[in-house]
Amino acid sequence: MTPSSKPFSERRVILLREADFALDGGAMFGIVPRPLWERSNPADEQNRIDMAARCVLIVDPDQTVLIDTGIGTRWSDKERDIYRIDRQDPGLNRALGKVDLAPADIDHVVMTHLHFDHAGGLTYVDTNDEIQPTFPNATHWVQRRNWSWAFAPSPRDAGSYRVDDFSFLKSDKSPGLNLVDGIDEILPGVEVLPCHGHTFGMQVVKITCADATYVFLADLIPTSSHMGDPYVMGYDLQPLITVQEKREILYHASRKDWILLFEHDPTLAASRVEYDERERPSAIAVDSPPDSLTYIDSNTQSN
Repeated sequence: MTPSSKPFSERRVILLREADFALDGGAMFGIVPRPLWERSNPADEQNRIDMAARCVLIVDPDQTVLIDTGIGTRWSDKERDIYRIDRQDPGLNRALGKVDLAPADIDHVVMTHLHFDHAGGLTYVDTNDEIQPTFPNATHWVQRRNWSWAFAPSPRDAGSYRVDDFSFLKSDKSPGLNLVDGIDEILPGVEVLPCHGHTFGMQVVKITCADATYVFLADLIPTSSHMGDPYVMGYDLQPLITVQEKREILYHASRKDWILLFEHDPTLAASRVEYDERERPSAIAVDSPPDSLTYIDSNTQSN
């Protein structure tokens, strides 16, 4: 088989940085004391740490797939101040434009889960002040369990879901919605792996290219600082389940040379996994990315 005939030889995986924002450092690191997590993630005067909102764009010759949509633009000035939303409007449109695409060109939208910092970009407000779907021609993919949970979350995590972000998918006139049950290869070379520690029905996404396999980690491992067992977010509904799920993903990633893609790390977008002599995992930056991988920041040039 010649290189040009390998499966997915023309596939590109593009990491789009839709926005910057900030969340409370204590909430992001749970039981880990601030003197430890602040070494790698310094906090501001309000105890917030820097966060990125990244999406993954898969470009094939015959289709385009977007994984997650960022935080979106439907935020009040007060909310923008609370979450320190920056470098954003209209971040995703600008990032897509750098690869000559517009939201109407997206064929599939795969949601890792429906929390506001992942699903906020599913909708926008038009000139008539009405909420509209951002990707009118796309089939949307969500784990069935997360879809159900998002409409009736617990009091503990209700603030993480904004129903207006995704309720349009219930309409008869909405773009298509496919609810996924468990592990599935939803599209050729695009496999979803459910995880339930962070929230019920979250899914990480494994992407096969000719020269590499990528795993978009969503909130299972939101930043490279969260790879160790104790580094679990206070937001997670089942922290012990998160620990087990992290171990499984990192085990396979280290042995199969998967490249990890971080949704929220402010500085490191992609890494491999390396274990030290005490079997503690760490992120090793991908200094020479495979040909299939590109980074695009909505506010800077691509690299």
